[in-house]
Amino acid sequence: MGEPSEALGWRSVGDLVGQHPEARVALIGAPLNERSLTPGRCDLGPKVLRGVLPRLSTYDVETGLELEIKVHDAGDVALKAVSPFDAFEPVRDAVAAQAHRELTILVGGNNAITRPGAHALGLERVGVLTLDAHFDLRDTDQGLTNGNPIQALLDDGMDGHRISQVGLAPFANTRRAHEKAEAAGISVRTARECRQRGLANVVVEELERLSSLCEVIYVDFDIDVIDRSQWPASPGARPGGVSVHDFFDAARAIGAHAKVRAVDLTEYDPSLEVGDLGSLTAGRWFCELLAGMQSR
Repeated sequence: MGEPSEALGWRSVGDLVGQHPEARVALIGAPLNERSLTPGRCDLGPKVLRGVLPRLSTYDVETGLELEIKVHDAGDVALKAVSPFDAFEPVRDAVAAQAHRELTILVGGNNAITRPGAHALGLERVGVLTLDAHFDLRDTDQGLTNGNPIQALLDDGMDGHRISQVGLAPFANTRRAHEKAEAAGISVRTARECRQRGLANVVVEELERLSSLCEVIYVDFDIDVIDRSQWPASPGARPGGVSVHDFFDAARAIGAHAKVRAVDLTEYDPSLEVGDLGSLTAGRWFCELLAGMQSR
């Protein structure tokens, strides 16, 4: 018998995701929405991402790569009406439960999931790379929000030298936040530098810098780092962000790095969709991560 007909369908990325206990990669939904500084529906992100995967082929026509890597779907953490403070242990424990895998993909949800995700890898051994338009260094005196996960990690005792922040946007941050980052030893790479030098090149440099300082790396993809004209589905996205093409290249480079053990996707708000641009962009990001992972 020949190959199955593609007349009415094809092998999709959705076919790779399911109950695969021995898979090298795990997918976890973390639909945390409470205490977002701009109200929205980031809690819809995991469901919408899973829903778009059947529309994506496993074949990359540009490189000839066929995705074969299985992904174990570990389900969603129960976070309805849960605050970032109360979400800490459930999210941390869900990621830690997948520590035997080579890569865990945590899909939010707002940016408050980054702190427990990083803790799951061990705060004393992890480095954190963020792709984000914002420092996320707002004060924590009024509690945890999606605007202060990096400040919260510093408050927890994390060494700022083991944090890299890439894609920071002008007129989207304060002088005080910038000074905090510099005082803590955080590596700061702006959106302009990423455009001029190539986002993937900057990301690879920061991964190598972190590799010299830590055992494992956690990456936060705050998707509002993408230029708003190409990514309207986050309230924090701004004109002049990084291009979606560069974002995909960076995702593949991150997926390929052996020390990257967990990543998250945050601040995707499907209620702000223009057509299905957001879901297809998030789905392509997922494919690029898997393509990088498969090359390890």
